[in-house]
Amino acid sequence: MSGIFDTSHVSRAFGRVAASYDTHAVLQDEVQKRLQERLDDAPLEPRRVVDIGSGTGRGTAALRKRYPQAQTIALDLALPMLRAAKKHRGWLRPFARVCADVEALPFADASIDLLHSSLCLQWCGNLEAAFDGFRRVMRPQGFLLFSTFGPQTLHELRSAFADVDAKPHVSRFLDMHQIGDALLAAGFRDPVLARDNFTLTYVDVLGLMRELRAIGATNADSDRSRGLTGKGHLQRVVAAYESFRHEGRLPATYEVVYAQAWAPDAGQPRRSGNQDIASFPIDRLRGSRRSRN
Repeated sequence: MSGIFDTSHVSRAFGRVAASYDTHAVLQDEVQKRLQERLDDAPLEPRRVVDIGSGTGRGTAALRKRYPQAQTIALDLALPMLRAAKKHRGWLRPFARVCADVEALPFADASIDLLHSSLCLQWCGNLEAAFDGFRRVMRPQGFLLFSTFGPQTLHELRSAFADVDAKPHVSRFLDMHQIGDALLAAGFRDPVLARDNFTLTYVDVLGLMRELRAIGATNADSDRSRGLTGKGHLQRVVAAYESFRHEGRLPATYEVVYAQAWAPDAGQPRRSGNQDIASFPIDRLRGSRRSRN
């Protein structure tokens, strides 16, 4: 478990759909492209780039193409996703693949110049811990760029389930202010946040549910019901969703939050739990010790 999400469930759900993920993840591909457009105006020459929550590696391949001189690494919790990413590597511009948890990054301190993540952090149960880990592995003045879902995402489906029972059936998402506050608390500089709203439409709610399962976006809430949803229960959810029907179609809203920020200079404290931790180059530490002799 990791906070409000069952990470083992997340890993299994995405692993099961790895082979067919690209076919169904149309919105995810569009968001990733819009996110990387924000790099057009960023003055970066990174030596090491990490794509966190890389999935099948489409975004990682685009980063490798954008920064051909950089070492590029795809990181994902689901090993089958990383295996599927092989098709996007290319022999001219390969990228490394690492299976790991976003809250336990297996990288050395101050080793990453660009940290990119598209629609992964909504599955992170402890955003503060994730940002602290980002700060730890990023070089001074490194660039952080990510997208995640906001609280209006799938509000129609959440409302329909809420009319039937009190159990969580749709993941809980943080808003822009909470994300910005968490970035500042972790010590990141000059955060910039923006938002897009996408509305997809379906003939019926069962079509939406099938699509969510096809991309691995199933309910991973730690408090979710572990039993099977009965036919009568599901019929009541379907009926409740009908109140959103417009012009013959059922909408599904996705609120996407984009964020970018800079890692601070060396020596600036970062948060870890309730403590500030300051890091210094070893030469600076040695110099200060000599001055006391």
